[in-house]
Amino acid sequence: MILILLFQASENISMSKTLLCDGHNLAFRAFYGIRELSRSDGFPTNMIHGWLRSFWRLEDDLQPREICVFFDKGGCPSREALLPEYKANRGAPPEGFCEQLSWVKRLTEALGYFWHEVEGMEADDLIASAVRRKSSRSQEILIVSSDKDLAQLVDENVCQLLPPPTANPKLGWRVLDVRGVAEKFGVPPSGILDYLAIIGDQSDNIPGLRGVGPKTAVKWLEEFGDLEKLIANAGRLKPKRFCSLVYEQRELLRLNRKLIRLQDEIEFEMGEGNPINMDLLKEILLEMEMTNSWEEAKRRYG
Repeated sequence: MILILLFQASENISMSKTLLCDGHNLAFRAFYGIRELSRSDGFPTNMIHGWLRSFWRLEDDLQPREICVFFDKGGCPSREALLPEYKANRGAPPEGFCEQLSWVKRLTEALGYFWHEVEGMEADDLIASAVRRKSSRSQEILIVSSDKDLAQLVDENVCQLLPPPTANPKLGWRVLDVRGVAEKFGVPPSGILDYLAIIGDQSDNIPGLRGVGPKTAVKWLEEFGDLEKLIANAGRLKPKRFCSLVYEQRELLRLNRKLIRLQDEIEFEMGEGNPINMDLLKEILLEMEMTNSWEEAKRRYG
């Protein structure tokens, strides 16, 4: 079910030993969550502050065995080859974001978390590959990201933790299990690929079928089961005006499915992080003039 998490222990998350975190997703959230914060020389520090506070809260309230963070790097040539307009709507990062990102990665290392990035790969694909590897070890996993395409990874051992929306932080953190995915989207995790292929994914600039919204997509998948059966029964669709559209756009639907499907076969060394590096943590926090955070770090980690 969808649990509104007020950061108190619950049965659904108390067993989640491993956090797999979408680095860029959380970095943007940290960037926009705190604004107008900078060092005395004007260097922005809002994202660094937000990142540290977010992860300290995750540590305190979820008490995970390990935290792994994955970052995008260099776009995604394989998807761009299929759709040149893929993510072309995003534009350049906001001023101050890139300057802080390298510090966020150093801070992540100082905190002892495992972090990883691969040239030409998206964080979501690295998370999918980590899920495949970790699931084979029967580990409980919590994916931390607001990206809806990650819902395709949810199963009996994998949940998704959605951060509070920047526009509505009072909504709180929400945990999606298998039932929660169905409640939120109208389809189970196994149907997320087909569902998003039909309606598209605006955040990634993936076009869906014009005029077809979530309710219609859910209705079709409930009736026909999956995307290929939907295409095969295009002539039986209701409303009737969509019959020819689905048949004529069948290759678009199949392309969308390829774009949205996460790659889970990326091979990389999956470390479990290191002890907290207090020397590096001190260097970062004092250089960023985050003296209060350094005092708190000393209290937390001794």
